[in-house]
Amino acid sequence: MSRVVVIGGGVAGLATAALLARDRHTVTLVERRDVLGGRAGTWERDGFTFDTGPSWYLMPECFEHFFGLLGTRVEDHLDLVDLDPAYRVFGEAYETPLDVVSGRDRVRALFESVEPGAGEAIGRYLDSAREAYELAVGSFLYTTFSRVPARTLAHVLPRAATLSRLLLESLHARAARTVADTRLRQILGYPAVFLAATPRTTPSLYHLMSAMDLEDGVRYPLGGFTRLVQALERLAREAGVEIRTGDEVTAIRTARRPGRRALATGVTLRTGEDGGRLEQLDAEVVVSTADLHHTETALLPAELRTYPAATWRRRTSGPGAVLALLGVEGRLPELTHHNLFFTEDWDANFAQVFAERPTVPDPASLYVCKPSATDPSIAPSGTENLFVLIPVSPDAEDGESIGRGGVDRHGEARVEAAADAAIAQIAGWAGIPDLAERVRVRRTIGPGDFAADFHSWRGNALGPGHTLRQSAFLRGSNASRKVAGLLYAGATTVPGVGLPMCLISAENVLKRMRGDTSDGPLPEDALGTSRPIR
Repeated sequence: MSRVVVIGGGVAGLATAALLARDRHTVTLVERRDVLGGRAGTWERDGFTFDTGPSWYLMPECFEHFFGLLGTRVEDHLDLVDLDPAYRVFGEAYETPLDVVSGRDRVRALFESVEPGAGEAIGRYLDSAREAYELAVGSFLYTTFSRVPARTLAHVLPRAATLSRLLLESLHARAARTVADTRLRQILGYPAVFLAATPRTTPSLYHLMSAMDLEDGVRYPLGGFTRLVQALERLAREAGVEIRTGDEVTAIRTARRPGRRALATGVTLRTGEDGGRLEQLDAEVVVSTADLHHTETALLPAELRTYPAATWRRRTSGPGAVLALLGVEGRLPELTHHNLFFTEDWDANFAQVFAERPTVPDPASLYVCKPSATDPSIAPSGTENLFVLIPVSPDAEDGESIGRGGVDRHGEARVEAAADAAIAQIAGWAGIPDLAERVRVRRTIGPGDFAADFHSWRGNALGPGHTLRQSAFLRGSNASRKVAGLLYAGATTVPGVGLPMCLISAENVLKRMRGDTSDGPLPEDALGTSRPIR
């Protein structure tokens, strides 16, 4: 079978390595940092344990399917808790916060209580969202787009008119014609932020997200999302993956073939305690789960780039983020596990988030996670654990950045100021006047940290935005057009951002290596029966 090098030890890298090793390939995973997890990181101090990345557990069937491919079950590795309410919404002009629940009947009742007639409207909206979700899973997510199967055409063509409207109408417009109340519109529009875009630039196809949180519910793995990373590492090692941390890939090695595409032959590593030694690692297949911009513009010569510099000037970056990890003295009953703080004028807010020069919105639409509401193991008794996400502009093309964070206010000035403003905003909107005085552990993370730690394009937090031109097959390919045997996975390539998409991207690498052009998930007994196809 093939010798494979996987670049990057985040969720996509670990998942890809585990699948390929279980499929009898010889796999080495290389991670430049000393810890695994990538953006799904963790940080501990004084008894507090913080997730530093993903915090929403959605699409549970995607996780169940992935673990099933590896011959195990989610419940063997994760202790999942259903969240009720799913999240709480605060607004700049809301009289009181609104608790958002899950389950069709409860959601209909909630919407009806806010706006007469909205209960029936949200029922139709969820019907459409479910249909769009099933269409996406069945035809667009689990595919390499290397060929359009007849099954896909048979499934999609009868829905062509509906699909065209879903792609050409914005999520904002779809929400606006469903309900009139600002709060309800924002509940339907906010998933665009987690898609690294805005409600006005996100196709309404992505209203399928409402089928996940409003209907299927939101879960949380006790111990935090580091438990998922640990499970993936364990499964990868059990499958035979060699994992190397602290070694950085500096180049993807290739061999030229006259009249044919170049061939991936391995990678060059910077290794050793001081990073001063170079090593070559041979492979027939290289899978990069690193940031796609970095892979293409830093690890390949110009003539072998599928996505050269000019391509990125036409792409839309997702937002940057300032993160504040706060250990707070005393309880915070004003907040639930997930909390969204929405400004009244979204257009002005998003204009600041996607400004040409790095900008911190004031006020900002914030996300605040209080996992200690669900999990007492991550904070000392009598305290709370807060994760605050402030969407900000990505770094400018010329390198101007809001900067890097630090511990105990030792981050750069604009990052610390953004965190201070967010803490004051939470205190005012949620009615916690002494919040700032109760913070006893504080760390900030800025766009500069995403760039330094993950080679993130323009320091963005999620990846390229899910605009119309960056969705489905328009988002790109998981295989290089210039180098045979070079494949891609992770949030910056297809099918998109988020933990479920990272797992699906890993499966699509496996399908690409098998020459499998089907448009749905693999059978769960499929591993160990393949032959590599170059």
